Amino acid sequence: VQLQASGGGLVQPGGSLRLSCAASGPNFRNYNMAWFRQAPGKEREFVASHRWSGSRTYYSDSVKGRFTLSRDNAKNSVALQMNNLKPEDTAVYYCAADTPPLMILSGQYDPKGYDYWGQGTQVTVSS
Repeated sequence: VQLQASGGGLVQPGGSLRLSCAASGPNFRNYNMAWFRQAPGKEREFVASHRWSGSRTYYSDSVKGRFTLSRDNAKNSVALQMNNLKPEDTAVYYCAADTPPLMILSGQYDPKGYDYWGQGTQVTVSS
């Protein structure tokens, strides 16, 4: 499985960006997909995820209400729409895939549970 993330850039506070992640691999619809981010000097942190079973989406408290994860199984892709961006959202954003056998729900917040990672895309929020 290969993941290719794109869409990062420089944006002013309050602005928007849309990240995309294209996946190659069999049975994409059976993957759990997630976005993580990592700021300089900090650990990689969970941002959002979509679990194929039940088709539910989860968000960290810090982005809830501002970010939206969407998924298109026909195109083997996920996207992260980021609105009302704040300087503290500045980080490298990574998409990740959890492939079968899938992790339990409580494990989805830990990056160690994911099998494949994209290369990361830089998001900088600054005036």
